[in-house]
Amino acid sequence: MPEMPEVAGLVDFLRRKLVPDEGPPAVLNDVEVVSFSVLKTASVPVDALRGLEVTAVERWGKFIAVQAGEFYLVIHLARAGWLRWSEEFKPGRLRPGKGVIALRLRCRTAESADAGFDITEAGTKKSVAAYLVESLDQVPGVARLGPDALELDREAFGEIIAGHRGQIKGLLRDQSVIAGIGNAYSDEILHAARLSPFTLATSLDDEQVTTLYSSMHELLRSALESASGRPANELKDSKRRNMRVHGRTGQSCPVCGDTVREVSFADSSLQYCPTCQTGGKPLADRRTSKFLK
Repeated sequence: MPEMPEVAGLVDFLRRKLVPDEGPPAVLNDVEVVSFSVLKTASVPVDALRGLEVTAVERWGKFIAVQAGEFYLVIHLARAGWLRWSEEFKPGRLRPGKGVIALRLRCRTAESADAGFDITEAGTKKSVAAYLVESLDQVPGVARLGPDALELDREAFGEIIAGHRGQIKGLLRDQSVIAGIGNAYSDEILHAARLSPFTLATSLDDEQVTTLYSSMHELLRSALESASGRPANELKDSKRRNMRVHGRTGQSCPVCGDTVREVSFADSSLQYCPTCQTGGKPLADRRTSKFLK
């Protein structure tokens, strides 16, 4: 799933293409809704975007917002979505319901009469979402967002930790509490902070909270720097290369050399290092258990 650093990289890339510092902004030619499930709003017709100049491209948590005139096209890439830019599209419209493309935005730029991007989604579970609205608070996921992870100071972060009664992994992933972090970076942050993902937030002492806060900021800022300036087609590989435990089940932890372990759930999994995070004890691979005996 694209998270804050990758979404920020995509936003930076789109901003350079659609609202460049030098030259005219892009003018929208068309928005093609290819997947029947992708568009979640009906109050604004997609035809309303035709002929409008793009005025801004912004990130809100893990949402991408393209502003044109008085409207916002807001996109959430979910677990298997991605953005693919084309400098020149072939003539003709796409056939709805076919292939991996969920939505296509076509525009006129200084370099091309018909450039733009596709929003794609792999797999059969269709979760990518697009919203065409007049106000960002009309997008439920944006309206519920908590503060951005990198906008929190230590005091505010400590207050969030103190008021949360669940496990620390779930807190980091809850977009209504802290925006921008998903499954992958929560694994990485907890590894850097040497905390079990099953640790209760209320059990952390002041020093552990400070370590967790510092780990979150340092890791996300490093990932943002790595993503900055990269074209969209390089961002996924850059993310994978920088992971220490996430997605590396069975490999050696780069810090201590222990084997990275996994806990699988119904529709996701987490990775961790027993030596670095759980006192050498492997976590049971089921939700309700604490440790394997």
